[in-house]
Amino acid sequence: MGFSGFFFAFLVLIFSSLILSSYAIEVSHDGRAITIDGERRILISGSIHYPRSTVEMWPDLIKKAKEGGLNTVETYVFWNVHEPIRRQYDFTGNNDLIRFIKTIQSEGLYAVLRIGPYVCAEWNYGGFPVWLHNMPGIELRTANSVFMNEMQNFTTLIVDMVKKEGLFASQGGPIILAQIENEYGNVISSYGYAGKAYRDWCANMAISQNIGVPWIMCQESDAPEPMINTCNGWYCDQFTPNRPTSPKMWTENWTGWFKNWGGLDPHRTAEDLAFSVARFFQTGGTFQNYYMYHGGTNFGRTAGGPYITTSYDYDAPLDEYGGLNQPKYGHLKQLHNVLKSMERTLTHGNITTNDLGNMVSVTIYATNETSSCFFGNANDSSDATVTFQGNDYDVPAWSVSILPDCKNEVYNTAKVNTQTSVMVKKTNEAENEPSALNWSWRPENTDKTIMLGQGHVSKTQLLDQKFIDDASDYLWYMTSVHIKKDDPIHSHNISIRVNGTGQVLNGQPMNYGPQFDEINTGIPGPVQLIGRNGDETIIKDLSSHKWNYRIHGFAAKWQSDNLPTNQRMMWYKTTFQAPLGTDPVVVDMQGMGKGMAWVNGQSIGRYWPSYLAKEDGCSLEACDYRGTYDNNKCVTNCGQPTQRWYHVPRSFIPNDINTLVLFEEFGGNPAQVNFQTVAPGTVCGNAYEKNNMELSCEGRPISDIRFASFGDVKGTCGSFKKGSCEGGNNPIDLLKTACLGKVSCSIQASDHVFGKSNCTSGTTKRLVVEAVC
Repeated sequence: MGFSGFFFAFLVLIFSSLILSSYAIEVSHDGRAITIDGERRILISGSIHYPRSTVEMWPDLIKKAKEGGLNTVETYVFWNVHEPIRRQYDFTGNNDLIRFIKTIQSEGLYAVLRIGPYVCAEWNYGGFPVWLHNMPGIELRTANSVFMNEMQNFTTLIVDMVKKEGLFASQGGPIILAQIENEYGNVISSYGYAGKAYRDWCANMAISQNIGVPWIMCQESDAPEPMINTCNGWYCDQFTPNRPTSPKMWTENWTGWFKNWGGLDPHRTAEDLAFSVARFFQTGGTFQNYYMYHGGTNFGRTAGGPYITTSYDYDAPLDEYGGLNQPKYGHLKQLHNVLKSMERTLTHGNITTNDLGNMVSVTIYATNETSSCFFGNANDSSDATVTFQGNDYDVPAWSVSILPDCKNEVYNTAKVNTQTSVMVKKTNEAENEPSALNWSWRPENTDKTIMLGQGHVSKTQLLDQKFIDDASDYLWYMTSVHIKKDDPIHSHNISIRVNGTGQVLNGQPMNYGPQFDEINTGIPGPVQLIGRNGDETIIKDLSSHKWNYRIHGFAAKWQSDNLPTNQRMMWYKTTFQAPLGTDPVVVDMQGMGKGMAWVNGQSIGRYWPSYLAKEDGCSLEACDYRGTYDNNKCVTNCGQPTQRWYHVPRSFIPNDINTLVLFEEFGGNPAQVNFQTVAPGTVCGNAYEKNNMELSCEGRPISDIRFASFGDVKGTCGSFKKGSCEGGNNPIDLLKTACLGKVSCSIQASDHVFGKSNCTSGTTKRLVVEAVC
């Protein structure tokens, strides 16, 4: 190369480095907030897990997150989906982490990468690949060289992939924070000194990755520098960081809760969730993340164990299918917009809090330019009147009022000014689709290799299922017993007792708790053969016999006649057309027992509609948002299947003719199985006086107005009643004129629109509407 060529190449290198550095984002922090390019920021984040949705869903989910007022998206990284076999990696399809982060970036949002790689997340084995369990000498989540080597290898793999794509903020990308480990402070005491040594190693290993953005450790009160410790929980307003140089951060604000088979449906009200957020910012918080903002679906065998459902809806602001969970989504959106409008004051203002007694407080954020106020009432039964600067403000029990200028209340967490959407399921309206599906069937393979006890592995002991394989929930345990005629157990009345109770554990590893990896799955034993010799009970323990192990599978031909029902270990297959339109699709598994389902070869997860929730304990009336929440409050679905409907993403059914395959364990009748779509059936608008009431059927026209009143309306969506007073004009006629035939409409809740009411002074008036989509 000549001198001129060398000089040109040199200039190109300089120019490239200047471009890179000009786009680099400096992320740091002080005791008040995360700083981005030197500016303190209010960061409102939401968790969306890429494997719990599909590539096709990601753009819409992240767009809705942005429209909902978020400026950040948080996700775990799931080790076992990326490295299912040691040193064999998968970053394709729904596991395409890089594509997911770039989708976040395309909407102009920041990202938080929670590498873990232990994640819990109600995910299979806590996110660990099961092959870790079988490595000689390994102990998980402690100072163990075998485990730490594997953990560092995977963490470095992820970091290097992200660096290569320039996705850390220090490279101009969207990732402003990363997390190492996960909630280790909850279990560290179980590991003793080795646990502390492991925690410190995690911090040092993370820092050595040189990612150029801060690292966080959640639920780790002794997080070593420079780790930022953060809070997880229902409420984190009382959380204090372990160092004055760390900002007050909330990495998991639980928007609802996950479901267990046999459990009730937990719900967290929009009012209480908003209260928890407002209290957190009132008390100095500046980073808050919803867990979950979109929960999604545990496809395949990804649900943690035991007994976590396929649906991971979590009562999140975006429902399992990606739709708006109203009123939660809209109520929080309004809160986010208010908080972000106060960013400068909240991150720079001097903070003064006055305790007014009876759990009522006033917090003032004041700068030289402006002041912003929070009026908090943490009393769970008594409303309060706050007198401030000569004015009186009514603050309902268990609520926070926000006044960005310390004069005008623009938001109160208990006053919901957004619609409630009631979702309904409609039967498949595909063209020429028969009313009932036609099924073929075949039994689980029980050929002579099974009957003769021939397997893939033989051991003279009962093995934990994790030792055999992680490709299936199902495993044959086979042994043989030779009983002579003169054996005292020889009898026509012989039974087998498994695990002492007859129960066989699902092959679903645990995902949480100290030494969770040591909890057995499968049949840990004892397995006993029980017979009688006269009045004497004879027991033979078979646990130390030679056992053969074989993964289940089928080889029989499909049959189409004499459909068997209510039989164990049966395979069923049918074809169907994709429902018309773009609404989310579900398959109704009513009538089936327990098993797994596949659509066009892609697993939509485990099903278990035969497992009913308990008959009592449900909230008979509207849930009272006031008072401390936990997942046992505000529950529904008593006496019903824990999960009856199962999400089938539209991308799973691209064909004119699609195939559904079921493997039934317990016995069921597939004749009742059918496909349905999910859409709003009715929407109920709610707006307090002087606010706008907005209605939307999410793309459908509004076809009718069932109820409308402006006054002290009573009841809830679906059971509204007029109160003791009302506006003078006919509200139903006004709403019909404004809304019928439109996909959305807006009308102000005011005397000017609805006429002067006969309500007495001081009555809280609201406009309430029930519309049909």
